[in-house]
Amino acid sequence: MIVGHVHLKVSDLERAVRFYTEVLGFEVTQRIGDDAAFLSTDGYHHHVGLNTWESKGGVAPPSGSTGLYHAAFLYPSRAALAEALRRLTRHSVGLDGASDHGVSEALYLRDPDGNGLELYYDRPRELWPRDASGQLHMYTRPLDLADLIRDDGSQDGTQGRATHETEGGDVPVV
Repeated sequence: MIVGHVHLKVSDLERAVRFYTEVLGFEVTQRIGDDAAFLSTDGYHHHVGLNTWESKGGVAPPSGSTGLYHAAFLYPSRAALAEALRRLTRHSVGLDGASDHGVSEALYLRDPDGNGLELYYDRPRELWPRDASGQLHMYTRPLDLADLIRDDGSQDGTQGRATHETEGGDVPVV
């Protein structure tokens, strides 16, 4: 099983659509009036749904509430993640964090409605860290953003690949 899409409640649909298209690189595939929009990165019907059905003009849940922790978007290469970081920088979007998890490199941020987002690249499985018994050994270490932002794909053959190949990834709920 894989997670097919995430559907988010937003307070201002136009603001959310601008963020997900201009900052993250999604494309609108369908709109339902002024209340909902569906977005994709590769022509799929949608990876992200945005709606104001129950949230128009609303506010983000307070800290300490249950609900979605973050939606994660998997980038096809480290260079594509680097391009995402450059795009965030151009749009003055701040990060909540940036981590090297051994299996992946991840950027953490919030959309305009306070929804947590993770933009990440998975390292090839053969490079995932393992302990002496062969068990997966993930960790959390600071990600070197200066090194990431310099990645143009020339080292791994992905130079010039755009972020339109992004896929929906994990959607942990707490």
